[in-house]
Amino acid sequence: MSDLVLTGVSVRRRGRLVLDGANARFAAGRLTVVIGPNGAGKSTLLVVAAGLLAPDSGTVTLGGEQLATIGRRGLASRRAYLPQNPRVDWAITVERVVALGLTPHLPAFGDLPAAWRPLIDAALTRHNLDGLRDRAATRLSGGELARVMLARATVGDPELLIVDEPTAGLDPRHAIDAAHRLRALADAGHTVAVALHDIDLAMRIADDAVAIKAGKVIAAGPADTIFTEAALGGLYDVRVCIIRDADGAAVRFLD
Repeated sequence: MSDLVLTGVSVRRRGRLVLDGANARFAAGRLTVVIGPNGAGKSTLLVVAAGLLAPDSGTVTLGGEQLATIGRRGLASRRAYLPQNPRVDWAITVERVVALGLTPHLPAFGDLPAAWRPLIDAALTRHNLDGLRDRAATRLSGGELARVMLARATVGDPELLIVDEPTAGLDPRHAIDAAHRLRALADAGHTVAVALHDIDLAMRIADDAVAIKAGKVIAAGPADTIFTEAALGGLYDVRVCIIRDADGAAVRFLD
């Protein structure tokens, strides 16, 4: 597995600087959360990190190799990206949706190779989707669709997984379930980058954190150095109280 490194990354959109000299490292075998207020540039940072948007300046490397030199197909086989609020607009089965995650590995023509069938079966089992295999994806609940899309993103065993707000719109049980699955991927050696608004959940699963505000990375490093009252207060411009007990820690944002 490989580290993903952004160095001096800047991006302009419609004349506005949305990322300003951002530096961030997403280490292999660790789960790094990206936090910050709405409009801070988190999604843009992840889109650039995924190689889907070229920065106006700066570099992005995976395992020391610039994304631009890896090539689209090579990058697609090594990296999976899951955007906010993913949708399926066609009534294809859950099995077919998951199989789409293998597209970068498949030949241009012909049916799905038999060798890939065990990967699809394993992904369905890993995400508790065996009972939904033949259901149309358009008939899934929000929590079920979240599991399906994560299965699709990981069916090809990518070394790098980038996920933007995977718990948005989910109830607490399904949000925790999604977080545990991401944590397990990092524990298995993958490089995992996740943007999260839920700070309590981020504190529970993160090894490292990147704090971004107004397009600038203002802090990055081990989670326990970022999830402090002073750092979070400065990031969100509110008073913060962190409550710790035997079950972990929780954040209260105060007036």
